[in-house]
Amino acid sequence: MLRRALDISRELGMLLPRTVAGLNESTGWAPVSPRGVRQFGEVLLDELVLSGFSLLNASPPAVRPLDGCIAAAEELSALGIDGAHAEPEPLRPTSVRRRRIAGLAYERMKFEHDPNLPATLEADGLGGPARAVVHVCRHRGAPRPWLVWVHGAGQGGTEDLLLSRIGRIHHGLGFNVAMPVQPGHGCRRGEWPAYPDVDPLGNVAGMMRAVSEVRAVVRWVQPQATAVVVAGISMGTPVAALVSHLEREVDAVALYTPILGLNAMIARHLGRFGHSRAGFRELLGSPEVSKLTSVIDPLRVEPAPPPQRRLIVGAWHDRMAMREPAEALQERWGGQLYWYDGGHVGHIFSRRVLQVTERFLGEVAG
Repeated sequence: MLRRALDISRELGMLLPRTVAGLNESTGWAPVSPRGVRQFGEVLLDELVLSGFSLLNASPPAVRPLDGCIAAAEELSALGIDGAHAEPEPLRPTSVRRRRIAGLAYERMKFEHDPNLPATLEADGLGGPARAVVHVCRHRGAPRPWLVWVHGAGQGGTEDLLLSRIGRIHHGLGFNVAMPVQPGHGCRRGEWPAYPDVDPLGNVAGMMRAVSEVRAVVRWVQPQATAVVVAGISMGTPVAALVSHLEREVDAVALYTPILGLNAMIARHLGRFGHSRAGFRELLGSPEVSKLTSVIDPLRVEPAPPPQRRLIVGAWHDRMAMREPAEALQERWGGQLYWYDGGHVGHIFSRRVLQVTERFLGEVAG
């Protein structure tokens, strides 16, 4: 109990110093201005979320031995992205329920899905069928453009329909929208499989499962679509990136505050929590785990959409994913890069980001 109290006190006490240090490491922060105050608040929010991650995972499970990753690392790295990701099974709804939130009508569609993971992941108990869920907003009548939106960590609830301003995209731009719920999130929270966590094999298997489910959704919407856009935010960006490569009929892809290596990002943030997490950091940052994550690396893919149909939105003061992933992706992919002048979480509320999104989607639909 005393250790827990000390951890909470330490994390709360470091919020302001970390926020100021993060802003000072960046450029373009004018403290004595309304814009500077907003930036401070957004970076503080990023740091608060990271502290929450620390405190909610105060007693993580036992570290997986490094030799428990070697066989999977060898198999996945040999298969490569195209070989490791199996063709998705067709989406066959098991139930569809019509609902409404704040005046927006949507459907909650459930379907059983098996991602057919590589043998070493199956042998570890990470494969097999699971109940998948997708929220759908669609117009009746003739085919329309579709947006398949992949949420970030800790999201996946119906409130995302409001936070992501899906109503404007659905009604204002005329898009149909599908929002798959990633494993371990939203209405799937507490269900098998758990995702993400500090198990590197589980993280890779979880993202591969998410990719397979989203590919099934993309194939389900294509017969009804005049164009298909795949977009992801934060932890959803590698999923969207991989889908845009594996599904060659996708017309456009958009990534918001992207991340690259999920295991590497978790390892980096575990570094702020002291020596008690050293074993996890060493495992997640090891060469073997890097080989594992090669099959979920957005820098190793070539999206099907041409460069003018690729959008990357980075946050200049991002304290969670940092700026480097957006810069690296833009260098690798080309396409459109837009910098938001706030934090990782705050871009969700930005009118300018919404304008960039609507212009991009309008060009695709047009």
